Amino acid sequence: MRILITGSKGQIGACLVERLSIRKDITLFDRDREQLDITDSKDVMSVVKDLKPHIIINAAAHTAVDKAESEAEVAFSINATGPKSLARAAKCVNAAIIHISTDYVFNGNGLEPYSETTKPDPKSIYGITKLAGEKFVQEECPEHFIVRTSWVFSEHGNNFVKTMLRLGKDKESLSVVNDQYGGPTYAGDIADMLIRIADEYYQGEKSKFGVYHFSGMPQLSWFEFAETIFNKTLSEGMLAKTPSLKPISSSEFPTPAARPLNSRLNNDKIFSTFGIRASDWNKALNNIKGYV
Repeated sequence: MRILITGSKGQIGACLVERLSIRKDITLFDRDREQLDITDSKDVMSVVKDLKPHIIINAAAHTAVDKAESEAEVAFSINATGPKSLARAAKCVNAAIIHISTDYVFNGNGLEPYSETTKPDPKSIYGITKLAGEKFVQEECPEHFIVRTSWVFSEHGNNFVKTMLRLGKDKESLSVVNDQYGGPTYAGDIADMLIRIADEYYQGEKSKFGVYHFSGMPQLSWFEFAETIFNKTLSEGMLAKTPSLKPISSSEFPTPAARPLNSRLNNDKIFSTFGIRASDWNKALNNIKGYV
């Protein structure tokens, strides 16, 4: 199986490369943004025609949520037209595309987890551009899998876990938002899920295309997630003392981009279709020393 990964140095991309590079049955083409600019449609088509992958996994994205508010054109180019070019190229070589999306395509209202049938209603430039990318992928390549996820963390790149560990070394106290709820999702689990989907497709399963949700359980607030992170640092002896945590509301911590208060995603469809269970973020944090 020939797989092309875009965004190979991001959190999910790096985990994919780690796992796929040791598989002898895979010919892996991993490309970061310096090697393949997905916003260059001609370059995308040329590369894809040359490599002829069976599957393209698009892990490239403009994920700087606040920055996107002031550079909407750049965000749209990466999150929307980039996936469009990849999907078009995938169809050209009879490949499937697996595209990663986000909980930000929803408005963040309500208390129930969002299902794949919930109507999207993004409230930020990031969410708007990611939803546009989803639609382009659906239009350009019938053989597509779109997977929405949330609150991604890993040993790679920048994420909430690493931020808490960095601040915890120097701060006596930290204020953490306590009215935004979601499911932290380990990038390694996302990679395993994407590979499972790719394997089934390559083995001939052509009836499962569509949109899926995959996120971590149990769902909780950012404040509760921070508490768990620091409890694990204590148990591992990483810190002699953790900072005191103060719960605050989103209104007390304003940001350029609106954050969804409800980022909960319903994982039922991906389990019933592929037998893939929700990410166990507690298990993924057990080796918290690896995040330093």
